[in-house]
Amino acid sequence: MKLRETLALLGEVIVLFSLSFLAPLIVALHDGTNLKPFLIPFFISLSLGISLHSLGNGEEIGIRDAFLLVSLTWLSVAILGALPYIIAGKGAIANPLNAVFESMSGFTTTGATVMADFSIHSRAILFWRQLTQWLGGMGIVVLAIAILPRLSVGGSELMSLEAPGPQLEKLTPHIKNTARIFWGIYVGLTAMEALILSTLHYIGIAPKMTPYMALVHSFTTMSTGGFSPLSQSIEAFSPAVQWIITIFMILAGANFALFWYLMRKDCRIIRNEEFRWYIFAILSLSLLTVPYLKHQFNFNFTTAFRYSIFQVASIVTTTGYATMNFSKWVFPAQFILFFAMFLGGSSGSTAGSIKIIRWVIALKAIKRELFLSFHPKTLINVKLGGIKVEENSIRSVLAFIALYFIIFSVSSLFVILNGASVNLNPTDAMSAVAATLGNIGPGIGKIGPMANYLIFPPQTRALMIVLMWFGRLEILTVLVLFTRSYWRW
Repeated sequence: MKLRETLALLGEVIVLFSLSFLAPLIVALHDGTNLKPFLIPFFISLSLGISLHSLGNGEEIGIRDAFLLVSLTWLSVAILGALPYIIAGKGAIANPLNAVFESMSGFTTTGATVMADFSIHSRAILFWRQLTQWLGGMGIVVLAIAILPRLSVGGSELMSLEAPGPQLEKLTPHIKNTARIFWGIYVGLTAMEALILSTLHYIGIAPKMTPYMALVHSFTTMSTGGFSPLSQSIEAFSPAVQWIITIFMILAGANFALFWYLMRKDCRIIRNEEFRWYIFAILSLSLLTVPYLKHQFNFNFTTAFRYSIFQVASIVTTTGYATMNFSKWVFPAQFILFFAMFLGGSSGSTAGSIKIIRWVIALKAIKRELFLSFHPKTLINVKLGGIKVEENSIRSVLAFIALYFIIFSVSSLFVILNGASVNLNPTDAMSAVAATLGNIGPGIGKIGPMANYLIFPPQTRALMIVLMWFGRLEILTVLVLFTRSYWRW
């Protein structure tokens, strides 16, 4: 292992990351609020990054070092990103554990919060909270690859370890250009959403969606993060806003490579099997939910469908926004949302959880095994979009799903046992674990969309910080660091 060189590259990423504190600093300057929560972390991050960078001598790192670099990057930015909350010293997030929880939830685009009162925080702090999700959405390492020259060497391995999903499509011969394309599409869609939402405000359709609100909600829509500077989330805005955000949540949960092909007049998005299953999952679960909402709240079909598709899209894409408190829905409708927590968006998107493509491959592999049970001599390949899926990829997918549910089960048991003092029922505990491991945010019951995670004991919140970290990096990237074989020289 090249530990010094890995730490040197980490230093370069941290130097780049330190610049992000300047954005909320500008907001604080504009509003005349305290600058220390952003100036101090800026200098700490810059100094730490420069110090770490001095350890290296320009050598390339290997795949083993890449695991450590990606894992440490996300852990480091979450800790450094918590400093503004601690220095500001207001509310529950002034507590160091809670600050790291909020920061990790932000950068991993989970959206789980320990904020109880939004009104006591400055606009700059709330802007930072929104910005953390946008920075984490497309990936901090992907951004570093796009900008820093040295990370483009071996950047393919780094990008594959950070990017959501089991596969990363290399759009150009140079990985730096691929990273720039992904980030370019990400920035473009964010700007488009902000422009549309601002336009709705100026034409009188969305009076509360000011340009500032449009920008910060675009940050957390395209990152499938779900943070909002308002405690009511998207419930505070008009139906027109809710429809627009629904559309952009669905776009954010799709494979960004498909948008690049679409810009090149290549309509493979229509033929893409994963995309078709992704849209089918959202529409079918939304339609299943409609009758329950119509009956419970006496909605007409259009209103019920607006609420159902927004909430289903929010959970499937792991955004975590809400237009109403779904913890008050009848049990069958809540169960549909709980089921949706394990689906996830597409590979190559900003969504979390297991991902649609893994479920498609797993179901096809199961179908093949069922057929082979009575036709054992038949040779059948698992195909995705007409292309053969290699056997090692199938094993990897099945292993990931199994590992995901093992971690979910063990963590749920811990949360249930540790939450006995707060009378937490098993359903609430399991939904909280699913929401943090899948980077979704809100759970069901006591940790619904209008609640927060302060009800959990400190040990549980510490576990959830780890779950969010694991979930964002697809478990194996971090878990491999805890194996004995990884550290054998």
